[in-house]
Amino acid sequence: MEAGKLWDIFCRVIDNHGDIGVCWRLASDLAARGERVRLWVDDSSALGWMAPGGAPGVELRTWTQKLAIGSFPIGDVMVETFGCDVDPEFVAAFAAKAAARGGQGLWLNLEYLSAEGYVERCHGLPSPVPGAAGACLHKYFFYPGFTEATGGLLREGDLTARQARFEREAWLGGLGIALRGEQLVSLFCYEPPALGELLSQLATGPAATRLLVTAGRATAAVRACLGKESNSQPACCNSGKLIVSYLPLLSQPDFDHLLWSCDLNFVRGEDSLVRALWADKPFVWQLYPQADDVHRGKLEAFLELMQAPSSLQGFHRVWNGVDQAALPAIALPEWQQMVSRERRRLLRQDDLVTRMMQFALKNR
Repeated sequence: MEAGKLWDIFCRVIDNHGDIGVCWRLASDLAARGERVRLWVDDSSALGWMAPGGAPGVELRTWTQKLAIGSFPIGDVMVETFGCDVDPEFVAAFAAKAAARGGQGLWLNLEYLSAEGYVERCHGLPSPVPGAAGACLHKYFFYPGFTEATGGLLREGDLTARQARFEREAWLGGLGIALRGEQLVSLFCYEPPALGELLSQLATGPAATRLLVTAGRATAAVRACLGKESNSQPACCNSGKLIVSYLPLLSQPDFDHLLWSCDLNFVRGEDSLVRALWADKPFVWQLYPQADDVHRGKLEAFLELMQAPSSLQGFHRVWNGVDQAALPAIALPEWQQMVSRERRRLLRQDDLVTRMMQFALKNR
């Protein structure tokens, strides 16, 4: 695809900042490759701490009411993220421009990340758009994924170079953390049922641990857990082996730095799962719990695809509330083998933005 095409990315922020996090990484990576990007979002407040410096080539637009069609040029590629339903007026204007250019114009629906089998079957399939607004258009479903037959994973072109330059001690020092030989564990979670067991396990393990707790729900969950158990003086409060450090809100680059710094990472949602894979450190993933238990199938598909060792499978099931057993022991060496193997495999594949640009060139 020629450089400099104009991409319109639409995002509605539902909760937990995962949607805007994915969209910002997508927009900034496209812009870094010479594309022009408008990111339309109904609530951009999280970008104040997630991406405080913005990104060259990315124009942030407010999407809270009917768009004033005619007040801005219509782009070349429209990306509807996570089924957010672009305004019919914009679709009609996009279709009119595409028709005027002999049908050149591409509408992509960026879907959620999953390792389930339907992703390979459905990735890249077109769907006719009913109604007059998009009469000459097809919407193509673009599925991120972990295999060659999917849309790939978000990964910046300079990621490995930035990792090689990273200085852990200096970054931690900027947070006021001076290491004294303890292992580092990051915690980015919802409210896992086994959180108390994890705290006790870390506090009674063979090595001293500093737990770096991210701001928001993870901080609230840890404080609630410690407060609930304070009367009984659990091991995590009095052993001296567990130090809890509460972190401020982190930008996307600093969240990467956190994952690169730690010996074990607990992550949640879609964006942080991908960042944990690139960090090349053992990790445990918490899926967003859904009332219909859809997350259970997603978890099992991921563990199977990653060929996770039994110890990591068991830990994930308890951490996600699928099994009610006691939390298994942490087994860092074999967990490290898995993540390093899978990272090498995934680095050999094209990333999501590369595949998206190739798809746009082929299907425009």
